[in-house]
Amino acid sequence: MEKDPAKRKRQAELDEKIERYLERLVKESTPLRPIWDREGEKKEAGYNWSYVSALFLTALLRLYEKEGTKAYLTFADAFMDAYVTPEGGIHSYRKEDYNLDSICGGRVLMDLYRLTGKAKYEKAVGLLMEQLKEQPRTDSGNFWHKKIYPHQVWLDGLYMAQPFYMRYGAERGRWDYCRDSLRQFQNVEQNMNDIITGLYYHGYDESKTAFWADKKTGCSRNFWLRSIGWLAMACVDTLEVMPTDLVEEKKKLNLLFRALMDAVIGFQDRKSGMWYQVMDQGNRAGNYLETSGSAMLACALMKGARRNYLPTPYRYFGQAAFDGICRTRLYWKGGKMNLGGICLVAGLGGTGTRRDGTYGYYISEPVVENDAKGIGPFLLAYAERFA
Repeated sequence: MEKDPAKRKRQAELDEKIERYLERLVKESTPLRPIWDREGEKKEAGYNWSYVSALFLTALLRLYEKEGTKAYLTFADAFMDAYVTPEGGIHSYRKEDYNLDSICGGRVLMDLYRLTGKAKYEKAVGLLMEQLKEQPRTDSGNFWHKKIYPHQVWLDGLYMAQPFYMRYGAERGRWDYCRDSLRQFQNVEQNMNDIITGLYYHGYDESKTAFWADKKTGCSRNFWLRSIGWLAMACVDTLEVMPTDLVEEKKKLNLLFRALMDAVIGFQDRKSGMWYQVMDQGNRAGNYLETSGSAMLACALMKGARRNYLPTPYRYFGQAAFDGICRTRLYWKGGKMNLGGICLVAGLGGTGTRRDGTYGYYISEPVVENDAKGIGPFLLAYAERFA
């Protein structure tokens, strides 16, 4: 038992806040209209197979396995049960879109199959794997982020696909899948890493034809915090499921992860413990300390230290970030607990030309409360904070 009474009190108070917050999120959500999907709230209610919900359910199942709260498993199972047909089909999922965001829920399906034994979840895993087998690739071998973004690799996509891909390969003895996953990380390091800062650019267009891409490097122009958070979580989650037999391969991914975390620590705001929306621009006009990316890095640092992928002291950088979020972004309002300071969305290209990867673009996107792109990483960091 923790001997420090003050620390025990702080933990108990935070546990109560998180429990109340989760009760609200679960009580006010249905599979057709989850309150944590702030992007989708203006759409007509209906099935939306979304990485946003997958991120929340990933965190919920992590808390279930840590705490044993049966209600968390019951909710996650009921949510996914509504999406997956008895034959293993997935409502609103379209394989022909070849969208890596659609793969994110695969790990939730794998966990639910393990925990419930429902065969339809395993069948749905196979459906998502069929997509990855056919996913268009760059000439260097990386999955395109989406069919509508040809030749493009985004850091977001590594989190969406690679932990699932590695785990699928590991559980089925397909070391070729596992090595392919590692190569995709290595290609990203080669093509998207800035050797001066150690940070990674949000996107890369191998064809160098996208309007946002540098004509020489193919990279976008800035270091968006959440994209680097996606990469950090992709690294640590992929390392966790990588087969122990692949000793040298695991060392290579671990080195990439360690170098990334060394770089991000250098840009951490020492007062708050958090990171800025455009990571290397500090308190430049319009920049702000952003919740989702800070929570992702907090989780990656603490989990990386717990799993011995990082030296133990790195845990304290993650703790500082998590504590800063709790101090400044978790609050009562209207009698309810809220998590604020979350960038709603940011991307590259698409319709129009506003998503151009400039500093002005990244600071212009809406900042919201209670979106799962912030809630999910926050809860995952919470699970690590007192692990």
